[in-house]
Amino acid sequence: MRQAFVQSLLEIAAQDGRLLVLTGDLGFMVFEPFADRFPARFINAGVAEQNMVGVATGLAEAGYIPFVYSIAPFASLRPLEFIRNGPILHNLPVRIVGVGTGFDYGHAGFTHHAIEDIGVLRTQRGLSIVVPADAEQTRSAILATWNTPGPVYYSLGKAGRGPIPGLSGRFALGRAEIVRVGSGEVVILAMGSVAHEAVAAAEALGRIDCTVVVLASVAPPPSDDIARILSKAQIAVTVETHVAVGGIGSLVSEIVASRALRCRVVSCAVREGWDGRSGSTEWYLARHGLDRQSVVRRIEAEYR
Repeated sequence: MRQAFVQSLLEIAAQDGRLLVLTGDLGFMVFEPFADRFPARFINAGVAEQNMVGVATGLAEAGYIPFVYSIAPFASLRPLEFIRNGPILHNLPVRIVGVGTGFDYGHAGFTHHAIEDIGVLRTQRGLSIVVPADAEQTRSAILATWNTPGPVYYSLGKAGRGPIPGLSGRFALGRAEIVRVGSGEVVILAMGSVAHEAVAAAEALGRIDCTVVVLASVAPPPSDDIARILSKAQIAVTVETHVAVGGIGSLVSEIVASRALRCRVVSCAVREGWDGRSGSTEWYLARHGLDRQSVVRRIEAEYR
């Protein structure tokens, strides 16, 4: 996803001199093409994420469109007050890019895991939140939103896992994307690159014919799309590498409740705290019941 993101920025920057990139002293082996081509528009702000957002806020006020880039918890949680009181309060086009969704940084441990960012940022009115599921959708999302009014938070996967079957890069702000059409009784809704596990689980279920939906536009939420898709569902299963509070499990539950839909929401999310152990991304997915086998078992247990 990172390469697709940088390539998209290169194309936009070649056409629009307002686009700038600020990094919190990372992105090596990723941003070199941009820095080499546009050295005056690439700023390494150092390990000072709060200051980086403050600088970006001033640049946006001056008419630029700055993209600020760091590991997701450091891009979203460390400078939260600066995001809230800067680009959100003043409705400025600062683009905050958090790399490494969920457990993408695996062995780096709890400090580097982005499992609360979406829930925290969903509380901020006026902030668009975009969580692409693969590289192709990353490109579509950047091209569709880079010049949108107001601030945007992008949560990007660190490692490429190939395209999501049935997605074909589709993205529209405020819309949900159906990537697998099933009977409609069981609907799996996934956020981010864990959608790979959701699609694989649906294919493995056999007798239970699941619809699979990718939720890349978290804010503004695709409320009408979700309500329509769930109108005849018995069970809505949300899959996310995020804590159970504040992510798409909460989002879907809010829509089901407010629209008086008759389906039950089953949340596959991070529920256990950190116990001092670290492992690979795959290890974390299995541990928290987010790998395809765990999702299959959960749906089989819930579906009657």
